[in-house]
This record gives sequence, C-alpha cells and structure tokens, in this order.
Amino acid sequence: MNCPFCQFESTRVVDSRLTDPGDAVRRRRECASCGNRFTTYERAEELPITVLKRDGRRERFDRQKLLRGLVRAANKRPVTDQQLDEIADSIAAGVRSGGPEVRAEQIGDLSLRALARVDPVTAIQFASVYRSFRDLDELEAEIRRIKQEPIPDADQLALEASGPSDPESSIGRSPAAPAGEAKKASKNRREHVGQP
Repeated sequence: MNCPFCQFESTRVVDSRLTDPGDAVRRRRECASCGNRFTTYERAEELPITVLKRDGRRERFDRQKLLRGLVRAANKRPVTDQQLDEIADSIAAGVRSGGPEVRAEQIGDLSLRALARVDPVTAIQFASVYRSFRDLDELEAEIRRIKQEPIPDADQLALEASGPSDPESSIGRSPAAPAGEAKKASKNRREHVGQP
C-alpha cells in the first residue's frame, strides 16, 4: 500500500486489531520513507445491501454516508471520531446480518439509540434532521422520549413484550436426573411460610 502522505510504496504494519463488531481488521501502518503513520481497514467483500427509503426509492447502503450523517450530528459536541467510527461499524454489521434489504427507518433508529448512549444532545441533533420535526412540540416529545426510554447498552437487546414463562419449563432441574427423581426432590422442598 502506498503512503498517503508521500506516496512511497513501502509501508510496514506496526499494529493489527480486530474491530469491535468483528467484521474488519484495523491495521496501523508506518511509511518506510517519511515515518508517518496511518490506519487501514481490511474487510471481506460482501453482497450489496439495499436501503428502502421512505418515499419508495431504493439505494445501496453506504457506510461512509452513514458516518457523514453521524459526524454532522456530533458537530461541536464532545464525541470523538473513534466513537462515531465504532457506531458506524456496529450499525453496518447489524445491517449486514439482517439480510439483503433494510428500511431507512431502521438505520435511523439504530443511529439514534447509539448516539443517545454516547451523548444525548448529539442524538437530539441527529433526530431533528432524521425525524424532520414539524414544530417545537414534536421536538419536545422526542427529548422526553430520549430522557425516559431506557437505552440498552451495545451488548444488550431491547426489551420486548412477551407472554408469561412456560410453567412446565425445566429450569432448576438437573438434565441428568430422571423425571421420578425430580418429583422426589420437589417433595423434599419446604413450603413458603405465610406472612403474618
């Protein structure tokens, strides 16, 4: 790879790391001529992802376009380029794992949640463009929602409404114990003591 500073043809890798979503290798390189360091990313070539826009148009998913939108929202905010890069990587990995098509609203919601974890004001700035608020009432409602809604960490799933758990589940039973022994063990358990 040529040096981006002096175009010299010889560079050496000084550090290699796997990116956070695990879909790329980040390499720090040093030019043999001028000594400047720069970063490159190595990713597997993937099938194109189609983004379904609100107006019915379709366009190819572009990580750089997503990153530009995140950077605009974080203008003059205490958010680092590395944080924005990690958000873009995480969203891109999520989009790729979801299949060949993704709705633009889903990308916007993922971006909004990720920005809210890093800096809620940046999330509001992003939402003001992404949601196209018609008036101040809609903006105030979005601010209230971001303040009140629990935001899952990057490694957590959002809570979903679900029915009661299965009363016949095997939680607490040893997988090696036969069914008869499980009944004997349940007879030996003490009953709860009633409260006065």
